[in-house]
Amino acid sequence: MTSDQYLLLSKKFPSLFKPHSEENHRNLMDVNFFTSALRQLIKLCGDDPDRDGLQDTPFRVLKAFLEYTEGYHEDPKLHLEKTFDIQHKGLILVKEIEFFSMCEHHFTPFFGVAHVGYIPNDKITGLSKIGRMVDGYAKRFQVQERLTSQIAAAMEEVLEPEGTMVVVEAKHMCMCSRGTKKSATFTTTTSSHGAFETNADLRSEFFSLIKN
Repeated sequence: MTSDQYLLLSKKFPSLFKPHSEENHRNLMDVNFFTSALRQLIKLCGDDPDRDGLQDTPFRVLKAFLEYTEGYHEDPKLHLEKTFDIQHKGLILVKEIEFFSMCEHHFTPFFGVAHVGYIPNDKITGLSKIGRMVDGYAKRFQVQERLTSQIAAAMEEVLEPEGTMVVVEAKHMCMCSRGTKKSATFTTTTSSHGAFETNADLRSEFFSLIKN
């Protein structure tokens, strides 16, 4: 890794690359090991890692993966702790929250939208905070089922609402571009708690709103 590349990483990921620290030394060794392994992968796939266009690819892949997994360096629940004392007993729904994640089975992307709804008890949170929380869980090595459950569990734990419902719709490149190669397939997962779990009318209202 060149000095310019190290400077770029240390600026973009300061928590990982702290100058003059033992942790930084270990991380740099890991970086060199990783980029060397990627060069070997390029060879294994049948190309030349030294040709124009591929020389910097191992470093670019490393940088991309560090961006894909930034969620490991935060507690996404903390975004929800900014609350407001506003009396509202109806459904609050933030729908079509775009997210991008990485399948932990094949390290290929999956992406889509999350619909997050809740019925507040004593407190509500900022709408943008829900989007940031979703990103925090999505930017990890994930499966869609766990992502859905983690979003719902965070809402339940921090806001203690009367009910929470989460629906995630995503397209998985591990299914679209390899294996069965079903490019038009979407996967939907749900998680419901409290009032949404026991009240079919509330679930129907939720689904009606996200369809519209």
